[in-house]
Amino acid sequence: MSVRYLSCGDTAFTVEFGNEISPEINGRVMALHAAISLAREGGEIAGVVETVPTMRSLMVTYDPLATSRANLQPKVDALIARGLPADAVSRQVTVPCCYDDPEFAPDLAEVAERAKKTPEQVIEAHLASPFKVYVLGFMPGLAYVAGLDQSLFLPRRSQPRVRVPRSSVAIAMDMTTIYPFESPGGWHLIGRTPLWMFDKRREQPVFLSPGDSLTFERIDRENFDRIAGEVEAGTFDWSSLVKSK
Repeated sequence: MSVRYLSCGDTAFTVEFGNEISPEINGRVMALHAAISLAREGGEIAGVVETVPTMRSLMVTYDPLATSRANLQPKVDALIARGLPADAVSRQVTVPCCYDDPEFAPDLAEVAERAKKTPEQVIEAHLASPFKVYVLGFMPGLAYVAGLDQSLFLPRRSQPRVRVPRSSVAIAMDMTTIYPFESPGGWHLIGRTPLWMFDKRREQPVFLSPGDSLTFERIDRENFDRIAGEVEAGTFDWSSLVKSK
């Protein structure tokens, strides 16, 4: 496996696995992320502060008083040499989504027209897409989720919205995402989930993680309102949405 090491200042370096975005490359990124974590726990690697996965690389940050890149890079090389499976164990996450309310899906009709589909076919294609969380970024809890059905590929909107409601489900290019907060945004809004992608009341405030496999489950407005009420009250059972793969 060919990798490239790039400096990121004097306390970090990046391990780059390729120049393209693919499940295989991202799988190796996540596998190295997990391998370094296990090596730290087992005492094989000292001085690592954290590892940050991206779509095609892993940034390793370290304490310069405890170690150095010259010390860490051979150890990372050794972990890679052991083999990094691209299909490591991950979480299977189900996200309920309401597509049927025009308030939640203001772009659904336009997406259908541009994709030469009916709105129902757009929903079906979104539900059937084999999604995977590649990286978190832009704002806390916002996941870039690849795997969108190719028939739905569209560029971002030419005129971004000033306000996108929290928990909106949107698509652009080959990805989908869920807005964790009300914010500006230029993706196409096709639904909304009653879940909060970021909730500081939870032990782990961010719901999705890089490496998660994700599927959407269609719900009606009545179930949306019921789940939204439980999320708001802090009584929703989040564990019901997550399984080990």
